[in-house]
This record gives sequence, C-alpha cells and structure tokens, in this order.
Amino acid sequence: MKEKVLLAVVDFKVKSTWPLEDVAHEMTELVEACQAEVVETMICPAHPPTAATLINSGKVVEIAERARELGADTVIFTEELKGVQQRNLEEGIGIRVIDRTQLILDIFARRATSQEGKLQVELAQLEYRLPRLVGNYDALSRQGGGIGTSGPGETKLEVDRRRISTRIDKLKKDLEDVTRSRMTKRKQREIQHIPLISLVGYTNAGKSTLLNTLTDAHQVTKDGLFTTLDSLARQHMMPDNQKVVFSDTVGFMHDLPHKLIEAFKATLEEIQSADLLLHVLDVSDVNHKNLKASVDAVLEELGALKKPTIVVLNKIDKIEDRKMVEIALKKYENTVAVSAKEGESIGLLLQKIEQELGVRVVAVDVKIPMNRMDLVNMVHKQGRIESIKYGAKSIHVKATVSHRLAGMLSPEKGDV
Repeated sequence: MKEKVLLAVVDFKVKSTWPLEDVAHEMTELVEACQAEVVETMICPAHPPTAATLINSGKVVEIAERARELGADTVIFTEELKGVQQRNLEEGIGIRVIDRTQLILDIFARRATSQEGKLQVELAQLEYRLPRLVGNYDALSRQGGGIGTSGPGETKLEVDRRRISTRIDKLKKDLEDVTRSRMTKRKQREIQHIPLISLVGYTNAGKSTLLNTLTDAHQVTKDGLFTTLDSLARQHMMPDNQKVVFSDTVGFMHDLPHKLIEAFKATLEEIQSADLLLHVLDVSDVNHKNLKASVDAVLEELGALKKPTIVVLNKIDKIEDRKMVEIALKKYENTVAVSAKEGESIGLLLQKIEQELGVRVVAVDVKIPMNRMDLVNMVHKQGRIESIKYGAKSIHVKATVSHRLAGMLSPEKGDV
C-alpha cells in the first residue's frame, strides 16, 4: 500500500521564475519517485515566515484537520525546515513531517548503488541531520519506515553528536581517497591527451539515454527524476578517429540542496576538469528555459559555467510542431537538436563535437624510425591516420593527432 502524502507548498509571496504550480508538480514527481502518492496539495502562505512553524498556526491546524480526513501518513514541505520547526509541526499536525531536502536525500539513498554513491549520500544525510539533533532529536531517533528514513540505519540516527561527527569525518576521508583515485585516472587520461566530454543537465533530461546512443554504454534508463545517480564514463572513438571519454553523472535540479553538491564534489569534479560540456536540455518541456537556468546556477557554483559547451536540445521526438524546435535553436548559443531515444540528428551532434575539439588536433607528415613502433602505435590509438607507408629504415605517416602527440613526433624532439 502506497504511503499517502499531503504536500504543503510554502508561498513566501515573492516573485519567482518558478510558479507555485511548477514547484508542486515537481514535488509530486519526487514523491512518486519514492513510490508514494500525493493525496492533496495545499498552498501555505508564509509572509512573513514564523520561527516556530514557518507557516502561521491557523494553517497548521487546517493541515492537521485535512490530513486526518484524508488518512495521510506524512506531510512534506517544499521548503527546508529547521529542527525546531519540524518538531513543532509534527506536534501540531500529529503525523510525520519532512521537508524537500529530506525527500531528495531519500531518493538518493534509494538510488545509490556504487560504494562511492552510498558514501556520498550518507555524508549528505548526516550533515543535514547533525544540526537538527538538538531541535528534533525525538523525530530523528524514531523507529519505523516511510519517506525520509532510507539510508543510514536506525542506530546511526540514535547516536549522539560526537559519534555522528566522527562518522562524517570518516566519510570525508574515504571520499578524499576516491578523489585521489579519480585524479590519478584523470592524469593518465591527460598524459594520453584524451578529451573528456561531460554530460550535464536537469534530472530526467535524457543524459543516460544520450550516453547509450553515443557509446552503446547499455546504461539502464527509465523515465523519472534522479534515475541515474552513480557516475559513468565510457571511451569512444569519434568518426574522425579521435578517442574521447564521455562522462555522465547525477542530474541537477533547481535549488539543489547545497549539502548534496558538497557531498558529491568528488563526482562533480569530473565536470570541472572536462574539456567540453554537453548540456542536455529537455526541449519538449515548456519550462525548459528555467531548467537551463537551474543547471547553469549549479555549474556556476562548480566554477564550470564558462567551459566550452554544446547545448543539446533533446527529446525533439516529443514535439509535433518542429517550428518550436527552430525557435529553441535560436534561443540558445551553440546548439543542436536531437532525439537520443530515436537516434535522430546524432550525426550532427558528433560533427559539432568534432568541431569543438578540432582546435586540439593538427595534421602531421612525419617519418618515424623503425625502432619507435611505440610512436606508431600511439598514432593508431590516439589519432586519425590518413596514410602509412613502411620503408626500409622508417615509417612514413600522414595523420591528424593532438598537439601534444605532434610535439612528440617532431624532429626537434629527437624522436624521428
């Protein structure tokens, strides 16, 4: 039987690019991602917000009455609650109360499959809960299931502040080891001069589907928010024979909790070190302008907003009026419209990627000594060979290679 949720949409009465109905719709999708159902949505004015319960006491009573009538199990607020607010709301409403951050953390806990992903989620959850131990200790130590209880087990929720802090320190150390491992792999890739192309985008924009289409990665995909959490990287040979690495990671969301960004820093560093970003945007969503702005905000926080970027307008197969696609293509810079699901215009995307990476390669016409077959192998692996002729003492190679490899082949380097 599905958990019944009453959704409390907090209205601060301030102008926002995200209308309350859009906030409510996205929250409903988040609830459904936890296999629960929203039985009612209530708009809750908070102008001004109150220190005790965020919303006024009359609205708390109204929510309590409606929750009893509907048999709701949980009330979820669209805004983050302080520990004391959560405790007071639960006392006033009479059932469990959580906020948007807890809901997202719960989804992450359910979706994390790799050891790294689980470490990152646990860190985010404990850092969220630590300052709430004093204001809401009873709620944190409560037994039972439901949304907001996935992740660290009951014993972790019942330990005191010192033990949680110790666990947080341990998780951070473990993630530092992950970061060092990633740095080692990144340095190896940089030595080989293999470009890294990171796929970024709003959750459910189709990044994993695009990665599958580009590289035959066979990543499991499904429609829904945050269906892909663990990062995935795949090597791929472009049509011009340039080897690249495509990297996919967790999707973004508007007002993505800062603790999640901090906890997933080891994974998100792949974006910071990328040579090119593919910003995958669901152009079939009427709200795509706000979706892009939300992703740009996270990229800015990561210091990656000014990286070379191709805006990939995805899901054009869902748009009947292709004039809308043409309008969107003019709206954003450096764009290409595709359907990752149907494979439409993927060739155009690959051409655009090659153009963006083209400044990184150069044509060479060299003779390589017979005793330097290692260099010939490097040209085969990393470049595009136009012609190759084997002579008595040397190998004549015409190819397109990276600037670094071209330097290694240069006579001035003493290699030929």
